[in-house]
Formats: sequence, C-alpha cells, structure tokens
Amino acid sequence: MSEDMNVTEQSFDEIIQKSKVPVLIDFWAEWCGPCKMLTPVIEELAAEYGETVKIAKVNVDQQSNLAARYGIRSIPTIIIFRGGEIVEQMVGMQAKEALKAKLDSLL
Repeated sequence: MSEDMNVTEQSFDEIIQKSKVPVLIDFWAEWCGPCKMLTPVIEELAAEYGETVKIAKVNVDQQSNLAARYGIRSIPTIIIFRGGEIVEQMVGMQAKEALKAKLDSLL
C-alpha cells in the first residue's frame, strides 16, 4: 500500500470536505487479518478508478481519534463519503464487486 494513501487526523477533514469526487476510506490495522486480505482489493480499486474516486486508508491504531469520531468498533470498516457526508458504511471483508457497485452508483 502506498504511503500517500494513508490519512492522518490532520489531513482527514480537508480530504473529505474538499474532494469533488467520492472518497472511500478504509479503516484498518496492521494486526488485522481481514484488513490484510482487503488491502489488494483497495489497491486494485485505486488503480481502476484513478482520479474518479479518492481512496485512502486510516490506521486505527495510529489515528484513534478518527476511529472514535466515526464509531469504528470493528475493522476493516469502509466508509464512503460524497460532498463531505457519509453515504455508505460497510463492516468486514467486502468483495471487490460489492465495493465497485457502491462506487459506480455514486459516479
């Protein structure tokens, strides 16, 4: 996973609020098995959608305030924002096709 996909508390609001495209945030942790299984899916989506969707990751161990702010109790959790608002939230391992369907519905 490229480091530039990792979001911090300092950059989170700017990314969410200023994005003119949908933003998919993957809340994850290094020790989480399902998170590791989801990583290649997230990377594939980032490559496929390019500039049409912003895809980023939040490490819940390093950014615990963001995790608390969004009530993250289980990981992986995917939250999709559009116009700064949450439009979708999914908990657990997600199939690539399911994530693509959600993103495509927002484009």
